[in-house]
Amino acid sequence: MKKRIFPDFSWCLMLAVLFCTACASDASDDARVFRYNESANLSSLDPAFARTLEPMWVVDQLFDGLVELDENLEVKPLIAERFDLDSSGQVWTFYLRDDVRFHATDGVPGLEDGRPCKSHDVVYSLNRLRDPSVASSGAWILDAVDSDAIGQGIIALGDSAVQITLKAPFPPFLGLMSTVYANVVPVEAVEFFGVDFRSHPIGTGPFQLAWWMEDVACVLHRNPHHWERDETGQALPYLEAVHISFASDMGAEFQGLKQGKFDFMSGLHPAYMNELLDDSGNLNASYSANIRLETVPFLKTDYIGFYTETDVEVGWKPWQDKSVRQALSAGIDRVSIARNLRRGAVMPSESFVPPVLLGTDAETPSFSEEFPLRVEWAIAVLDSLRSVHPEPWPTLRISTTSDYTDLCAALQFQWGLLGLDVAIDVVSAAAHRERVATGKASLFRKSWLADYPDAENFLGLFHSRNFAPSGPNYSHFSDAKFDAMFEQAM
Repeated sequence: MKKRIFPDFSWCLMLAVLFCTACASDASDDARVFRYNESANLSSLDPAFARTLEPMWVVDQLFDGLVELDENLEVKPLIAERFDLDSSGQVWTFYLRDDVRFHATDGVPGLEDGRPCKSHDVVYSLNRLRDPSVASSGAWILDAVDSDAIGQGIIALGDSAVQITLKAPFPPFLGLMSTVYANVVPVEAVEFFGVDFRSHPIGTGPFQLAWWMEDVACVLHRNPHHWERDETGQALPYLEAVHISFASDMGAEFQGLKQGKFDFMSGLHPAYMNELLDDSGNLNASYSANIRLETVPFLKTDYIGFYTETDVEVGWKPWQDKSVRQALSAGIDRVSIARNLRRGAVMPSESFVPPVLLGTDAETPSFSEEFPLRVEWAIAVLDSLRSVHPEPWPTLRISTTSDYTDLCAALQFQWGLLGLDVAIDVVSAAAHRERVATGKASLFRKSWLADYPDAENFLGLFHSRNFAPSGPNYSHFSDAKFDAMFEQAM
């Protein structure tokens, strides 16, 4: 059964903080309204444009896709009752449930009373996703589909089955179908609202939009005709409503949690971390009566990126030298950062791919024992390079948002011990995204949250075909050998 409220997975660790007294009386109406805050607001409630975590959470409540991920990150049927793959490994067939209906919506012709979700709705939704005129940020999930096949690779088999043909066998494809991009939308609503479908979403999910006032609040009401049932046969969801506030101040959000205004917070922020957690990363005893702290896995990697594309007219830049980047990596005290800045809520790693996706042990590597030798090696490497480049080296400038100033300050100190001059450029989230996407930040703090649980989703960030701004290769890293190995593995 899909874990609708809220995300399923993490690496770092994700801290879910829940205010317990709000759930004390299940019989009260207030107890059946789930309240949380979203500091980043919502960009769109159209699945085709749900590219960040904030809208993904809401879209996941409003829409359904063919498949979903369970708590073990295994793909399970959702509105597809079952699915199969032919012997060639290229043709997927999804067989739809017969009890799934779109939200009843007054004023939208054909949807006043809702209607069954059919195979042509799935075909329409996926074709819309890859339509260049729509310009969806999720079109890439269908790159493996054979557009030269019948129906451009996506066809309806009657009203209750959909067949998707791939160019070649591609094991991660089923995981891609679990992303919110692949959720099903009704053609009537998209055509009726046009671009305003972003604020008038109609799907088959457990909730439907009641109202949304941008920068103020968003309210979802229970879908009384939702098809899902629990193990006892009771209709889901249990909640009557979800209320989402948009307070940008994380400190104010934590105060709201303490006061019972919010039922849930996700993540760990410097604004309240030291008050909430003790030195061991456990919940402070003063909050144990009213707050429950849950730590769950989270497939996410935080990293420092280096813009590697060279410009011969500008001259040598230290961060574009592989040896310098290796020395900088060696000079990071990952254990100290994880323990002191994040109270053990993240795990130090040198692998961009989370260990759980590599089938390796997730225990903390022995960075503490290795660190002194690593620093000694890094200093030797940089000293050697200074003999080749004796001119003053330019300042290393790390672009970041205010949420990660403490992390970048730690890097500034640690890299300073290597004899490097480091500055921190703190900019707004929008400015940071633009600088990183357009190559205007030579060094930048960034993170990658898995779209689906496969190492391919992380490794794809290094393929040359994924150069930003059209793809997530923000560093413009390019290596023909890596590209060839990546493609062979797929």
